[in-house]
Amino acid sequence: MQIYLDYSATTPPRPEVTAAMQAAMTQQWGNPSSIHEWGQRSAMVVEMARSQVASLLNAATPESIIFTSGGTEADNLAVWGVTRAYREPQHIIISSVEHSAVSQPAAFLEQCGWEVTRLPVDETGRVNPSDLKNALRPNTVLVSIIYGQSEVGTLQPISMLGDIARAHGVLFHTDAVQVAGRLPLNVQELPVDLLSISSHKIYGPQGAGALYVRPGVKLVPLLAGGGQEFKLRSGTQAVPVIVGFGVAAELAAQEMATETPRLIGLRDRLFELLGDVHGMSATGNRLHRLPHHVSFCLTDVACPETVTGRSLVRQMNLAGIAISSGSACSSGKISPSPVLLAMGYRPAAATAAVRLTLGRDTTEADIEWTAMVFKQVLGRLCPQVALSCC
Repeated sequence: MQIYLDYSATTPPRPEVTAAMQAAMTQQWGNPSSIHEWGQRSAMVVEMARSQVASLLNAATPESIIFTSGGTEADNLAVWGVTRAYREPQHIIISSVEHSAVSQPAAFLEQCGWEVTRLPVDETGRVNPSDLKNALRPNTVLVSIIYGQSEVGTLQPISMLGDIARAHGVLFHTDAVQVAGRLPLNVQELPVDLLSISSHKIYGPQGAGALYVRPGVKLVPLLAGGGQEFKLRSGTQAVPVIVGFGVAAELAAQEMATETPRLIGLRDRLFELLGDVHGMSATGNRLHRLPHHVSFCLTDVACPETVTGRSLVRQMNLAGIAISSGSACSSGKISPSPVLLAMGYRPAAATAAVRLTLGRDTTEADIEWTAMVFKQVLGRLCPQVALSCC
């Protein structure tokens, strides 16, 4: 029996997606910038995909969607696109629990003389809106706060944070990679200027993402070239993956109303099944949380040398169950999770953290089996825990 519970890392492309990509590779293989028939066939399906992604976000115009190679490039385009417009270093604000696609560009800007404020979070990973208000300065040019934290599942009060930034005339960006397709996103109502999403988190292909750019917002492109994507992302568009992205976005929008409540039920059931493990602490905010996300760390482990997030992932994998130790981008590291450290966890606890994320193929039987196997694995790694969780 094999169970995949790492949907925050990536999702399997849906059959409808792969069929559309196959059709694009055989029928729409032309360069979308070419004005002949072959090129225009490709251009047509790219624009159809742009409309599908725009509909997922309820964007007023498809032209506000800029296709990228993924969420990382979309985040980078948002941060660099704003800051490169300034000759002299200014001030930006991020949270202390950002994805590295935002935190690393911010760190580089800091090395170049920019001032970077990293807002603290509470023990559940939430930013206090008053902290943002107090951090704003006359030379603040960008606020970037992640919407749904991939490692601990916490949702930020994006509307409140965006309202504060907008009231002070500061551009606001959010990384919504984990939120898209799981919770409604309406950029006509959300006070965001820039918003990043990724195809492979919503059952589309890897290698495609998008940055929503509110009409009127000016960005400096990262790439110099042919001026594709409204002169913001040069390079011949990857037609098949963009087509797959569009189909995935359309299906996600259609099914969200039924799929999201189902995932919430499975999520809460898994939390319940694992609630009797001694020393286990749920991480993140249980109320303001991604619907598919379960995460915890062991705060009172009697066997810290043997029970780590990495050891649990390996042992669960041997049992045919895929989980993650924190975010996939850092799961190969043994060092404590910076996100959990920012939330106030001790290094030992921040090393013994795991994440289980659910998806379309997850069933209640999968949840029941996973909980049983996890307890058995934990008991083998640390018998003291097994004796105390019954």
